[in-house]
Amino acid sequence: MPIRVLPDEIVSQIAAGEVIERPSSVVKELVENSIDAGAREIRVEARAGGKRYIRVSDDGCGIPAAEVELAFHRHSTSKLATAEDLTRITTLGFRGEALASIAAVSRVTCETRARDEPMGTLIRLEGGQVVTRRESGRPPGTSVTVEDLFFNLPARRKFLRADRTEQGHIDAWLTRYALAYPALRFTLVQDGKEVFRSPGNGRLRDVLIAVYGLEVGAAALEITPSPETSGETGDDSIRVSGFVSPPSLHRANRGYITLFVNGRWVQDALLSYAIIQAYHTLLPAGRYPLAVVMVKLPPQEVDVNVHPAKAEVRFRDGDMVFRAVQKAVRRTLMEQPAPPTPSAPIARPAFPGGDEEAREGRRERLAALSTGQMSLDIPTQRLEVRKRLSPLRVVGQINATYIVAEGEAGMYLIDQHAAHERILFEQLWAEKERAGVASQVLLEPRLVQLSPEAAGLIAKHAELLEGLGFQVEPFGGATVLIRALPAVVAQVDPLQVLEDVAAALSTGGDPLSGPVEEAVIRHVCKRAAIKAGQVMSHVEMEKLVRALEQCSNPHTCPHGRPTMIMLSVEQLAREFGR
Repeated sequence: MPIRVLPDEIVSQIAAGEVIERPSSVVKELVENSIDAGAREIRVEARAGGKRYIRVSDDGCGIPAAEVELAFHRHSTSKLATAEDLTRITTLGFRGEALASIAAVSRVTCETRARDEPMGTLIRLEGGQVVTRRESGRPPGTSVTVEDLFFNLPARRKFLRADRTEQGHIDAWLTRYALAYPALRFTLVQDGKEVFRSPGNGRLRDVLIAVYGLEVGAAALEITPSPETSGETGDDSIRVSGFVSPPSLHRANRGYITLFVNGRWVQDALLSYAIIQAYHTLLPAGRYPLAVVMVKLPPQEVDVNVHPAKAEVRFRDGDMVFRAVQKAVRRTLMEQPAPPTPSAPIARPAFPGGDEEAREGRRERLAALSTGQMSLDIPTQRLEVRKRLSPLRVVGQINATYIVAEGEAGMYLIDQHAAHERILFEQLWAEKERAGVASQVLLEPRLVQLSPEAAGLIAKHAELLEGLGFQVEPFGGATVLIRALPAVVAQVDPLQVLEDVAAALSTGGDPLSGPVEEAVIRHVCKRAAIKAGQVMSHVEMEKLVRALEQCSNPHTCPHGRPTMIMLSVEQLAREFGR
């Protein structure tokens, strides 16, 4: 076929396909326009998941009558004047494509009135063409109604999902912007029923409650901007704020991490990893936090002109932003008060097979905490204590696995293996920070045959391992000679220890695994810790509990599992009907 210039109609439909993917894309673009227009109240109405009808109304500045038609032309915008303006974008919209794209694939009615004009304007378009224009009596602001989305692209319309699915996407977009702009009042009406309203009082916690419910909103920890954070990152221009969930509150996927950069919702794997890494060792494996994190930085430090949907950004210095977010969230978690006691009932028959959500809910309410290990002759040096346990009285042991203790708030059930892991972890980490982990020379050096991959990792990190108490030398092929081990694992089979170390080295350095040294120490502690099923004397249990009380993070093991659960006096009384 010969090369030809495409007709404007086809060009508009192609461009619309990049910006308008589904009804929620219409809502996103129109709501962003309302925010840029200075609206204080924004109302969204949708029918049939937005496929038949969407209406977004605001009380913003409105569009002057002389510019209404121009607003629906491609690349027409009031937010840019020169190419240089692209380097310092401060508005949500700027490409001048949203209204033109919407009009190209639907029937649009726009009613608007600028604040300084006596009358408003009504304009109707079908497939991008103006079919009606007249004066309209209305208050200042703008209302855009979009009907029969993709009426002229039936193939595209077939790809839309069920009404309920499309409704869910609209819900998600509106609640994101309600979180980003708590001072604005957002209302969402689906099929004639109001399903969401934000308070619009400027308090983000109140919006969290409206979006996620009272339990989550009340438990969330506020990230407070601090000069310390900017000092650590080396750039005081980055500000991090918002809310994050305590370690006791977590979810099964990353979908509850919501990110905003200069007021714009973004999808950014780097920042998501920064938040997840801040919870390192605080969450069980496979669990993720709930977070609403706002990042503010000079507009010239971020490029938002990456994709037509404007959901991706590029940072001039991504590492610096990563560190700012990670440190702010981690500091917030470390400074949190002791977690509340669980309110779930305790003694109940087993859940029916299908009630996994009930079990998961209970686990989420009970899991809140952190641990390590010892050789039961633990040094009594104090570590930096942020969430120290109150003194506990040891009562006994259950199933040779759990230590029963009494505290001022109630009864504690302590997982002896997880607690010992935490104690050992903090002990070894403190030793490493001071002068190196205590090492014990073997009476007779031991030859160990490893896999080629494991032997290669051990050789590559020989210097690092020496600082952690290992003396290991290559002995030809995949065989190594062990001369010394960390004192805490000196009595453990050296082959098992080195296999653990090789596994740690293969994952260490990953953003979710932390530094290589930390990964190695975690594996060493897991191998050395007291095991479930090991009977302990009362003196041994006392030593373990006293050491756990001195830990800086006593409520979870280094792998994120809880070390204990606490049943309050009030909860016990309720269970016994007192």
